[in-house]
Amino acid sequence: MLLAEWQHYYNWERPHSTHNGKTPMEKYIDLCNAPFSDEVSLDNDPDSEHIQLANYKNELALKKL
Repeated sequence: MLLAEWQHYYNWERPHSTHNGKTPMEKYIDLCNAPFSDEVSLDNDPDSEHIQLANYKNELALKKL
């Protein structure tokens, strides 16, 4: 019970300097309500992005081809 009370205080009532004086929940709500940037999705070209393989040796061998 005491842990739940502390978690509520920490996340809902206690301002955090990391969040410019907002509580973690206020910061979370701000981020949830922020509009998504259409520019990001418009500028994204998945075909031009390089995906690093998990095996670095295979990655080096492919670069030599």
